[in-house]
Amino acid sequence: MKGSVMSLLVALALVAQDRLAGGQEHRSYDYTKYHTMDEISAWMNQMERENPDVVSSMIYGQTYENRNLTLLKIGFTRSTPKKAVWMDCGIHAREWISPAFCQHFVKEILGSYQTDPKVSMLFKNLDFYVTPVLNMDGYIYSWKDNTTRLWRKSRSPGTGNCTCIGTDLNRNFYANWGTVGISRNCCSAVYNGPTPLSEPEAKAVNDFLGAHQNQLLCYLTIHSYGQQILIPYGHPNISAPNYNDLMEVGLAAANAIKAVHGKSYKVGTPPNVLYALSGSSSDFARLIGIPYTFTVELRDEGHYSFLLPEDQIQPTCEEAYQGAMSIINYIHDKNFRGSASTVTATLWTTLVASWISSANVF
Repeated sequence: MKGSVMSLLVALALVAQDRLAGGQEHRSYDYTKYHTMDEISAWMNQMERENPDVVSSMIYGQTYENRNLTLLKIGFTRSTPKKAVWMDCGIHAREWISPAFCQHFVKEILGSYQTDPKVSMLFKNLDFYVTPVLNMDGYIYSWKDNTTRLWRKSRSPGTGNCTCIGTDLNRNFYANWGTVGISRNCCSAVYNGPTPLSEPEAKAVNDFLGAHQNQLLCYLTIHSYGQQILIPYGHPNISAPNYNDLMEVGLAAANAIKAVHGKSYKVGTPPNVLYALSGSSSDFARLIGIPYTFTVELRDEGHYSFLLPEDQIQPTCEEAYQGAMSIINYIHDKNFRGSASTVTATLWTTLVASWISSANVF
């Protein structure tokens, strides 16, 4: 009898341990806090483990410090290739709200696809490729102590006689590289690297996008701060061939954001809204033919800048989620419903609502 009781106690202990490592972990994950890279990596493993029918992971490169660049592929499996949406967060290390948003986005779509027919349709027709932290080396360094909290760049060493560390990954892509909005001083925060794609992180994204360019309908890269939705191109003398379409979709997304907590987001090209720049990932995505590419700059407008308090994580993510879904739903409907009039009517209804409510997106 005593042996049976002991066996039962051991079995119960094992069950409890399994729960702590599994489902209990998911329920305790706090999406209103900033998380370390180790915590985010564990969360990614957990998302795949708990949602095996719709989530898988893919290693598509390595960082300078030999960490695996891993994305989550989300959607219903199909034997033939599907159209897709790319989303990356954390290309700049200090922008902690960005990885927080990628985690929120994944949580929301995984929590709704079984009950929301619209999200279920997205899962059927699209794959989502989500990289929660692209600049892993820099992000880990930004958590080191207070002196490193505002680190922006990668962690690769300077070349030649330069002893400074890091390249701005969002100036390192083959998109009008080195023309405007950069520095050739390797100590600068906007140093664009010795050559295009000198950074393994940029090269990994470049190669993935190139291999999937016929599948990708949308490229979303999430930054902070400024409350802006930026469309290509960063060079003041170059316009995207679908500029008007991008502006309309961006304005509708800004209206969807404003409807949540009243925050206004400006919409336009970087030279018109922010500053001229070259070598960005979104410009590269548009150059290779991905039609809808947006850089979203999350809260705030400068009061806290990169040090956004944790009590703003949830409202920031809630509004940005609606903006992202506005873009994604438009692109999905345009490509899979075959009814341009319905899509246009929906878009114009959103824009009219914005004008009526006197939303000043610029």
